[in-house]
Amino acid sequence: MGPRHRGVVGRLAGSVADYSYSKALKESGLIWNDSTLDQWLTNPSALVPGTKMFFKLDDPQARADVISYLKQLK
Repeated sequence: MGPRHRGVVGRLAGSVADYSYSKALKESGLIWNDSTLDQWLTNPSALVPGTKMFFKLDDPQARADVISYLKQLK
């Protein structure tokens, strides 16, 4: 149950109005791109200490597949 993912690539992290993000993510200044999404999916807490996100994907191919899918959602 998170924010919408359509249009996430290129968007400022923590910027969807109807979702209650952690203060850490809202203040992170991250723009979602291949690199930041890969880091996020690898270990969200390492990228943004204090985030509420706990889901991780250890498999590099699985992360690449998710990122590819997200890039299609415009």
